[in-house]
Formats: sequence, structure tokens, C-alpha cells
Amino acid sequence: MDTNNKLNRVFNSFDLFNNELFPENRLIYLYSNCFSFYHSDKKSPNTRKTYLHHLDEIVFNTSSNSKITFVISDTSIKNQVATSIAYVHTHDSPVIKFIHHTVNITSTEVEPFAIRCGSNQAIWLTNIEHIIIITDAIHATKKIFDLSIHLYQIQLVAIFKEIRKFFKRNDHNFIDF
Repeated sequence: MDTNNKLNRVFNSFDLFNNELFPENRLIYLYSNCFSFYHSDKKSPNTRKTYLHHLDEIVFNTSSNSKITFVISDTSIKNQVATSIAYVHTHDSPVIKFIHHTVNITSTEVEPFAIRCGSNQAIWLTNIEHIIIITDAIHATKKIFDLSIHLYQIQLVAIFKEIRKFFKRNDHNFIDF
């Protein structure tokens, strides 16, 4: 096997012929009714207060449903080491804390990394139909659905594949960001 074929297998997310990158295979086209985004304007104290009240209502109204799980995701980067912390909670279960570390990561990759770590934990829970991901990186989260962005492509293809499996499991599965 020549060297070029080995590299294509390792870095297939950059292959222009990778079917995951075709526009018709993107989440935005295949599952546009299976996810939504809630954006908060953090500049105004009133909008922050309204947004926090909205989050409280979501948690209060849905936490008794065993088919819904919450993921609170955050990350930090120091000396090129990223730490992603995700708290996952499902009705009548203890909160599970997941910590992931990665090295040699850039600041542009750290937010998709955190989203990937948190969402992966929730996607593989059994009998879950609705995932609510709470993150302060909503702008990076929206980029999950745009695979033409090369800076994030490795993380995005990995997230894309996992979310696609979740949506395929059940027609009613849904993710809120």
C-alpha cells in the first residue's frame, strides 16, 4: 500500500470525496426538524435574566421525563491542554461528570471538542429521545452543521456521525442547544 492511501484513511475527513462532506448528507438537510438552538444575548442583564429563567423552566418542566437528558458542557484550555467537563443528568439518576483531556489543541478546536465530549455521552444513553445541551459556545455549536469549515472539520465529522446515529435510532429523537 502506498503512503498516499494510508494518509487518506487516517485523514479521510479532508477527502473531498468523503460522503459525509457532501451537501445532501449534512445534518441541516437530513434532520432539520430534529434540533434547535436557543441563543442568549449576554450583554444585557435583562436578557441574561430572561434566558436563565427560560433555562429554569426547561429543566423544571422536563426533568421528570426519563426520555430526556441534560448535558451541561464547558471547556478550558491552558498550555495547549484542553479540559472538557460535561455533566449529564437523566431523571432519577445521579449526575454523571465526564472529564476529557486533549493535548496540542488550538483555541478554535476547543469548543467543538467540548461539544463532542458532552454530546457523545448523552447520545449513547439508552431510551433517550431528547437531549438538551447547555453550553456557552452556541456559535461553535451551530458550526456542527456546516462541514465546509475546514478549521473544525475533524471534530465536526466525528460529531456529525454520532448525532446522525442518534437521529436514525428513532424518528422522534431531538436535540436542543
